[in-house]
Amino acid sequence: MRRFPSRPRRWSLPARPLLAALLLIGCASDPAPPADPASPAAPSDPAAASAAEASPDPAPPAAASGPASAADPAAAAAPAEPVLPATNLYEIRTPRGRIVVRLFDETPQHRDNFKRLVAEAFYDSTRFHRVIAGFMIQGGDPNSKDDNPFNDGQGGPGYTLPAEIRPGFFHKRGALAAARQGDQVNPERRSSGSQFYLVHGGRPIPPEMLAEAESQLRQQIPDPDFRFSDEARTAYTTDGGAPWLDGMYTVFGEVVEGFDVLDAIAMVPTPNRMRQQAHPAVADRPVEDIWMIIRPLPQEDR
Repeated sequence: MRRFPSRPRRWSLPARPLLAALLLIGCASDPAPPADPASPAAPSDPAAASAAEASPDPAPPAAASGPASAADPAAAAAPAEPVLPATNLYEIRTPRGRIVVRLFDETPQHRDNFKRLVAEAFYDSTRFHRVIAGFMIQGGDPNSKDDNPFNDGQGGPGYTLPAEIRPGFFHKRGALAAARQGDQVNPERRSSGSQFYLVHGGRPIPPEMLAEAESQLRQQIPDPDFRFSDEARTAYTTDGGAPWLDGMYTVFGEVVEGFDVLDAIAMVPTPNRMRQQAHPAVADRPVEDIWMIIRPLPQEDR
């Protein structure tokens, strides 16, 4: 029988500022989610799973944190790399269909780590354990394969990765990014060794909200000269995303196929989405298992 243990520290994402809460992503702090169209509440703090629902209007969090994960030793180094496939295209198979992602060469440590874990079948049968419509879907935690939903978001491969935050990559709809623990315990913003999230988005973000996010990020990054690029501004005001996470989390890839599958997974029922009371650790966990199997694809496929 499943127990309701005390709430451990997790890898999480920041939530909307007005709710002063942070979202949790499997292995580290998570980016803050936009609101769930069906629910007004926001996610919880990066060190813990969110018990509140996301609100329909995406807005920047009061304190930036991101997809969170359990306390993997930040100082541990990743193991030596095997021979990795040349392709940067990967297929994520799920019960709702497939999503194809492209890894970025500009984030080589995250790219090669993802390739290595796929080669080891590390992700096979893990689940998307945290889903918030309008914000993101999070997975990659080996703990999600066991029968205890309360430890989801706390697992990993036993190491973290140095941040590879690049100015040209932002949290647009379909961005592939690494979860991490919050700045309070992870000032170097090291990424979880395995947990990742895909930004859902889908709702245009009003210019005034972008201005608010920009102002907050100048303080949180910190960078007094930070501003969204014209490309990012157009993407956010058209297709939404998670702009309040820019400059705070490593974006290392993007969805190139399967946005309909991303939408389908983001909309699966969760206790929060169904407005049911639930322990914070499982409030955003899908009520059905959304497993994944990841395989490389030939580069010429795209």
